[in-house]
Formats: sequence, structure tokens, C-alpha cells
Amino acid sequence: MSDHKPTRLSEEIARLVVAFAERPVRLREILEVTHNSGYILLLVLLDLPFCTPLPLPGLSTPFGTVVALIGIRLTLRQRPWLPQRLLDVQLPPKFFPAFLTATRRLVCGIEHFLRPRWTGLLDIGILHHLYGAVIVVCGVLLLLPLPIPFTNALPALTVIFLAAAMLERDGYFIVAGLLLFTITLGYFALLYFGGATVLHGVQQWRGHHS
Repeated sequence: MSDHKPTRLSEEIARLVVAFAERPVRLREILEVTHNSGYILLLVLLDLPFCTPLPLPGLSTPFGTVVALIGIRLTLRQRPWLPQRLLDVQLPPKFFPAFLTATRRLVCGIEHFLRPRWTGLLDIGILHHLYGAVIVVCGVLLLLPLPIPFTNALPALTVIFLAAAMLERDGYFIVAGLLLFTITLGYFALLYFGGATVLHGVQQWRGHHS
């Protein structure tokens, strides 16, 4: 029996910090450095900037597109793939190492709770269609340019929980991610129906005063 342990998420990020300390970075290079878990790790890295209450203008659309595309491939149980144009996107040379360093500190904290358990939720192939579909929906929600608190954070956290669960084989985080997805859908439904009610009320008020 092999004593080899899979590389932890924080260790993968540490490798990225060393590899891209002083130069511009392209998405394809991130995937090359983290070849064993590249696309799943990329999901974590792309969603971490959105874990704030307020939306991040300018980032949600391109990052949401990448998340949705990876999710589609996972839904189909196919090897993740991105168009060459997206793979050649260049990230800021100074921002990326600083972001990775901050990310690694956060991930180290999360890893205290991550461990292999309820691994059956990761071993049942058909369930991966569900996980991929959830990631697709979250990517689409990130694409929406909504200047409303938590409209980025909730779908981003859902993806992070599921991706971390896949990397560390933690079924608890799968369940937590699915619960958070349910909350996310409820929040967006509340915004939709609440907004429709407010808009209808405004239209009625304008009609009475016109």
C-alpha cells in the first residue's frame, strides 16, 4: 500500500506563488503547473475574489464564463476544457502573487476542516453530473451584472465548497455546498419576485398619478 498523500490545496497554491512570483501569468500556465488538479483548483482561485458581500464589477462576467464552461464539462463527465482565447488571458503580474499569498492563508484555515469522509458521495459517478450542473448554474449567476450584496458571494462560496470537496474528497463539504446552493437559489428567487412586486407597485403608483 502506498504512503503517498495527495497534494493539499494550500500546497498547490504555494507552488503557484513560487512559479509566478515576478512575471505575468496566463490561465494555461496555471493549469500546466497544477496538472493533476488544475481545473478544480482554478474554480477555487476564480471564485475566492467574490467572497465579499459586495459584487466585484468587471470580474464577474469573465470569471463566471470560465466557471460555467468548466461546470458544463464536469456535468457531461468529460475532461474540463477551455477555449484557447480564455487560456491565453493574462493576469496582472503583481496582483496575482499577492492574491495567491492571501488566498493560501485563507485556504490553510479551511483545510483544518477538510478531510476524506463520506467519500461515497465522490465515488458515485452519476452524482458528478449534479455537482457539475450546480457549478454551471453558479457560473451563470456570477455572469449577472447585479449590483446587489451577496449576488456574487453566495454562488462563489457554493463553487468553492464543491471544488474543495472534490480536491480533498470530503463528502461533508459536498453536502454543505448543496445546502448553500439551495440558499443561493432561494436568495435569487426572493430578489426576482421581490423586484417584480416592487416594479409592479411603482407602475401602479405612476398610473394613479399620471
